[in-house]
Amino acid sequence: MTTPGELAGRWSLARRVADRRAGLAGTMTGELLIAPDGAGLRWEERGILRWAGHELPASRTYLIRDGWVLFADGRPFHPWLPGRPVTHPCRADVYTGLVRVDGDRIRTLWDVRGPAKDQRLVTRFRRLPG
Repeated sequence: MTTPGELAGRWSLARRVADRRAGLAGTMTGELLIAPDGAGLRWEERGILRWAGHELPASRTYLIRDGWVLFADGRPFHPWLPGRPVTHPCRADVYTGLVRVDGDRIRTLWDVRGPAKDQRLVTRFRRLPG
């Protein structure tokens, strides 16, 4: 299994977002920075979300600590288990995800289902040189 520390560096980000309930689709392009931050790693995404005719700045930060991916405020999101399905309950909705790491590529798939959401997010990351 790939350890999070092996992923430190800069990555390009390309995400497809589909809201199945609303019948909308969008994309996000940008960059991911994975960097040591003392107690583990910091996963910072930044880019532009193209959604419903708008271009919006978008960002997301996670922490990776002791085999877990945490939200920026320290709440648990999911265990770090590349290649194996993970779940995260969020109120009445459930996020079901998969992280795949293949050398200089990371792919994530998230399906979100419940009373508030019916979405799919597919992201491809590629390591940037340097």
